Order: sequence, then structure tokens, then C-alpha cells
Amino acid sequence: MTSKAQQDIQLDSDRISAFVNEVWEDEIIPELETYIAIPAKSPAFDADWQAHGYIDEAVAQIEAWCRGRGMDGLEVEVVKLEGRTPLIYMEHPGTPPFDNGETVLLYGHLDKQPEMTGWRDDLGPWKPVREGDKLYGRGGADDGYAAFASLTAIEALHRFGGGHSRCVILIEGCEESGSYDLPHYIDALADRIGEPNLVVCLDSGCGNYDQLWGTTSLRGLISGTLCVDILEEGVHSGDASGVVPSSFRIARQLLSRIDDEVTGDIHIASANVEIPVDRVTQAGVAAQNLGDLVWRKFPFVDEARAVGSDPAELVLNRTWRPALSITGQSGMPDLGDAGNVLRPGTSLALSLRIPPTADSAAIVEDLTKVLTADPPYSAHVTVDFDTAADGWNAPPLAEWLEDATDAASEIYFGKPAVYMGEGGTIPFMGMLGEKFPTAQFLITGVLGPASNAHGPNEFLHIPTGKKLTACVAHLLMAHALRGAGS
Repeated sequence: MTSKAQQDIQLDSDRISAFVNEVWEDEIIPELETYIAIPAKSPAFDADWQAHGYIDEAVAQIEAWCRGRGMDGLEVEVVKLEGRTPLIYMEHPGTPPFDNGETVLLYGHLDKQPEMTGWRDDLGPWKPVREGDKLYGRGGADDGYAAFASLTAIEALHRFGGGHSRCVILIEGCEESGSYDLPHYIDALADRIGEPNLVVCLDSGCGNYDQLWGTTSLRGLISGTLCVDILEEGVHSGDASGVVPSSFRIARQLLSRIDDEVTGDIHIASANVEIPVDRVTQAGVAAQNLGDLVWRKFPFVDEARAVGSDPAELVLNRTWRPALSITGQSGMPDLGDAGNVLRPGTSLALSLRIPPTADSAAIVEDLTKVLTADPPYSAHVTVDFDTAADGWNAPPLAEWLEDATDAASEIYFGKPAVYMGEGGTIPFMGMLGEKFPTAQFLITGVLGPASNAHGPNEFLHIPTGKKLTACVAHLLMAHALRGAGS
């Protein structure tokens, strides 16, 4: 991108910031408060989502706001495929002279994670509460703000002499369940979507709230249930212990086959990859910007510590190395109900984050073999994996996009952009990467330190939401100028 184009983008930055701030304060925040109050849990956490109607309620709210903007040329449609969560499809043909056939695809979702325990007494998942720069409640940052921010960025360009190429906005209702409905919509809408050469996703995180962060990779996810049964019914522990092995001890042995209980290293070869040199370099830069915030952002109990002290290695741990978590259990009574009984079985929910370039299907096959082979004491061992999602590694940033991203961060945050992988999974990215292999990707978001997506006390950092919206406007203009041959 030329320096002249750079100057053109900066001309209206003050007015764009003022407009974005006004829309956020007067409209987006009140809309998000309404949205947070809707318990629009993803289908994986609400099997009766259709009967409950909360996802439809969230769709209707966002659709109404988008239609109410009254933007010339904007199409807004709720698309419903039989038996699937609805999707909001929006399209604008672009502003002259940039309505030249190039397409930007902007993405977000409106479904939410379940309630989770541990919220502050004065907070709750469906209770919007604003405290200073923070808006608490489930889904505001993950990522109900995306539709509002995307459209506001486009409107800012319309109002202040900017321009953009054709834009398509997709807001899905199934992301927190693995986006299993989305491929059907992508296929059904293929002719309308076209061939985007820039994808902007607002469903990711930021290392801090001081600058614009670009997500360069996403880990994949394998989740399932390990079941160990040794008895047909529980028996007196005084009578049976020492004769009957504990089902929990058997499960513990099996887990040691796949990860090191001291270091957390994963023993499955297919779950380990060589980390690309450029991602190691980016992790180092991110660590320099973050320092101890890499681990201090998590709510450790007093005196507890992270698994290491090198910030760059910790960044790589959470973005490029596999890690196993036990996220649930069955077969154990609550402490108050725990008698002196040797339980018949133990079931554990396994959540394995895998490197961006690892093959999830191969890992599932290897895990199944390792966990079920030659079970201790001939116990009945089964493992059922319900999710196997590959990660994603972004293509190298084109020079124009890297320049524009840095410029946007400098203009609206006052610091240069930083790039880092994320530890979570956005299935949409891998899907789009396969369908549009030549597209450029800017993956970003507002989920920064302590924002605690999926957990208690989740919040949206409002100033970051505002600045990110203005940055999206800048990037849309940069894309248009690039397409015009600037």
C-alpha cells in the first residue's frame, strides 16, 4: 500500500473515532445489555434450543438493529435451513469506485456457552452489568458485539468519505457447538458469498488492551469421555479395598499413557509437531510486549505458579503445544454424599488441545488405541470422542495487510500491532482456509486479560471494542485501495 493511500485512510480518523464511540455508547452497549440477558446457549448445551427459542430471539434482536441502520444498499436476511440454527446474512455491494467484484467476508457468532459456576454474587451470565470500562455477562465479548461492530465500521466509512469493496457479513448460531451447521450454510450460500479475498473474524483474543492483536494460528480440539468400570455395583471399601482396584486409580494409570503428570507433556507422537520458525519469532515478540502478563492474567490462588517462567515458552505452550485437561467427571458423589464405598466406575471428560497443524483424526485413532489396549486388571474401558476439530495456521500476511494492520493499531491504539497464536479453536477458520486458499485473514477480538470467556465473570472491555471497530473500518478502506491498484 502506498504512503498516499495511507494518508487517505488517516484523514478521517478523528471523526471515525468520534462516530464509533457515539454509536457504542448510545446504541451498541444498550443492545449488548439486551443480548446478554438472552440465554441463547449453543445447541450442545441446550438440546431443546428450538423449543426454548432463545437463539431465535437473539437473531431477531440483532437483525432488527442491523435493518434499523437504514444503510443504502445493505441487504439483511435471516437464512434458515431445516433443522439447523439460523444464520444472519448481510451484504453490501461496495462503494464506488470500489464496487469492483472483490469481496470481504466478516464473521461472528451469537450463540453462547453455558452458565458456569463461580460468578460474583452481584453478577451472573444473563445479567448485564457495566462497571467502568467493562460490560459483564455471557456472550458480549464472545461474540455478540461482532455484528454491531462490523456494521458500524462499514457505516463509518459511508459517513466520512471512505469506501470499501463488497462486504458479506455472516453471523452464525452454532459456533460454540463446533460450527457443525455452518458448512451447510456456506454451501447453500456459495453463489451469494462468492470468492472473498479478505476474511475478517472478530471471535478471537488479544494479549492486552493496549494495541491491535492479530491471531496467526488456532489450536485444534479433541474432546470425549473415558469410562472405566470394574464392578457392577458399589461395595464396602473396608471389605473390598486391597482386593478390588479403584476405578479412579485405573483411570489415572490410563491418563499417564497419554500425558506426563509432572510436566504435562503429551506422549502421543501424532499430537506433537515442529513449530514453524516464524511462529516462534512472533511468540518472542508477543512475550516482549506481555511479559509476566502471559501468566498473571489468570486467577491463580495465592502462591500458585505457572508451568514455567519463560513468557515466550508459555506463549508457545498455549498456542502450539498439545495439552490435556480433565473438564468433568461422572461416578463420584458430592463430598457430602461420599460414603465408605468403592465405586463401580469412573468417567472423565477429556479435552485435548492440539497444535494448529496436527491431524485430529489421526490423534483420535492413536488415543483410542493407547487408552483401550490391555486395560489394567482387565477393567472395562471405553473411550468415545465427540469432537475432533483440526486447528488452523494462517497464510503469511500480504505486505499491504500487515502495513494496514500496523497503521490501524498506531492510529486508534497508539501502539503497533502484535501477532500471536491463540489456544482456542474457531472451526470456521479452517473451513474457510480450505475453501478460499488464496484469501488473506485478519483474526482478532476483544477477549483480553481476565475477560474469562466461557467462565464466570466474563466481560467485554468496552474501549477495546470501540478501537477495534475503528480499526476494522481502516482495514476495509485499505483493502479497497489495494484492490483499486493504489
